[in-house]
Amino acid sequence: MAPEILNATVPLVSFGFSFSWWLEPAMYLAFGFLVLNVALIIVTWAIWYERKFAGAMQNRPGPTEVGPFGLLQTVADVLKMLQKEDIVPANADKPLFNLAPPLTVILVLGILAVIPFGTVVVADLDIGLVYALAMGSLLVVPVWMAGWASNNKYALLGAMRAAAQAISYEIPLLLCAMVPVILAGSFNMGDIQKSQAEWHWFALWPPGPGFFAFLLFFLCSLAEANRIPFDIPEAESELVAGITTEYTGMKFGLFYLAEYLHTLIASALAAVIFLGGSDGPIESGWWWTMAKTLLLFAGIFWVRWSILRYRQDQLLRICWVWFLPISLALVATAALWVGLGWGL
Repeated sequence: MAPEILNATVPLVSFGFSFSWWLEPAMYLAFGFLVLNVALIIVTWAIWYERKFAGAMQNRPGPTEVGPFGLLQTVADVLKMLQKEDIVPANADKPLFNLAPPLTVILVLGILAVIPFGTVVVADLDIGLVYALAMGSLLVVPVWMAGWASNNKYALLGAMRAAAQAISYEIPLLLCAMVPVILAGSFNMGDIQKSQAEWHWFALWPPGPGFFAFLLFFLCSLAEANRIPFDIPEAESELVAGITTEYTGMKFGLFYLAEYLHTLIASALAAVIFLGGSDGPIESGWWWTMAKTLLLFAGIFWVRWSILRYRQDQLLRICWVWFLPISLALVATAALWVGLGWGL
């Protein structure tokens, strides 16, 4: 399927433009630029929100000094990191060391290209979900690069933990994502969203496989993004900071920017394939996708500040002993549901 920005019911020509060789690429670039900047603005606000949220849970104020209600604290933190000295260890593999932080952010932002917001999508690919999951899986590459290139045993141990965790949890995450694919009969994100119209959300219907697949997908996405209780690759008690041990300034900040972006985008992905995306109780539209995404995003903060991290052996045992067989059973149940022709 050719990429398109709006579906056939709202063509670009309705805005009075006549297509030329430069107009359509320019529209793609403009919309992509808008999506990227909206994601970055949300993440900037979310860092402030999480700190205030954690403060409320722990009976402390959180940021209050910079800007009204501390709203500019994240901006101040970014400006501070940009001014810090960029230090590269003498024995580090410099090309890999410098490439890892921006590559992490680029891979995460690449997932945004196939996520539909209502009828709007940058790249309407037939294999959009495969592309999104593949980009998420590739995040282990810059993480391993950072740990290896640092030439530091703590960074390397953090990278090894991150690789083991990402590879392990990627399997049940992919299997859970197959449940809506089987029910919708398509890998296209737009088709999966349309299959859930009129409240036929896969997290609610059919009863059973979709709901549990949604829960496992949500938990596995936390593990993929290294969010507590699955943040063992950067456990301060024994690894100092894991792969970021040797990084300073904005290179350090890029890893945590990627973590927040990954969490936000994973929430958007779950909202589209399990919660109906743009389908809502009043009138369907992109605002429902945004509302569901932000609700899941806030739920991740609640989990983050409520549960302690697991040990490495506990973390992997949960995946291989529980999540993997349950996700396989959910895929089989979804296939049986479709095979018996019970419909959505």
